[in-house]
Amino acid sequence: MPIRMRVHDRETIGGALRRFKKLLERSGLQKELRKRRHYEKPSELRRRAQARKEANAAKMAKGRK
Repeated sequence: MPIRMRVHDRETIGGALRRFKKLLERSGLQKELRKRRHYEKPSELRRRAQARKEANAAKMAKGRK
């Protein structure tokens, strides 16, 4: 998915860079690249998802008391 951004005539480099970073963040491309940097086995993905569920459940249970 190509990302295109037009730099305006009198826009500073810093401003253009800031807009570009926001565009990357909103598109989710940066998050996807970080995720794909290293291969992760499906079993590891499931284990991490299960741990996240348990942590959220414990957090919610603690908040109810």
